[in-house]
Amino acid sequence: MGELRHMLTVLGFKDVKSLLQSGNVVFRSDVPAGAELEARLEGETHKRIGLQTAFFVRTPTDLDSVIAGNPFPKEAKGDPSHLVVMFLKDAPDAGAVASLRAAIKGPELVQAKGRHAYVVYPAGIGESRVTTAMIEGKLGTQGTGRNWNTVRKLAALAAGETYRQ
Repeated sequence: MGELRHMLTVLGFKDVKSLLQSGNVVFRSDVPAGAELEARLEGETHKRIGLQTAFFVRTPTDLDSVIAGNPFPKEAKGDPSHLVVMFLKDAPDAGAVASLRAAIKGPELVQAKGRHAYVVYPAGIGESRVTTAMIEGKLGTQGTGRNWNTVRKLAALAAGETYRQ
């Protein structure tokens, strides 16, 4: 994370902060968020650090919308570690979401809104067959998941606040 923070600072991003060792970095930039910025960060990370990884850039407004648009408020309040937001490269179409739901044989629940999929893992993520690979395959796009607690912490950090449960 230290190397990543340093790289972003060298590239001209401001107020670079990471959230523990979670793979999440918050920064300010005059460069608009989107696929072009994600591709630039992916290329620079590979070139400078030797790490091939996908970036999923969201603005503070995007994170606020993710929180406000959560279709599982009861789970977010009662069991936030079993609610995961999948940040996606592209918004899946309704058919892809239906295909994912049809493939789920356990108690997991999925809703998608734009470039985000919300997944509830009632029995826990470790016991589930609904993996990132399965979600990416069915939705036809790359994704990375963060549990609800982490999403809330990232939104607070991006807004310059301290997260409080």
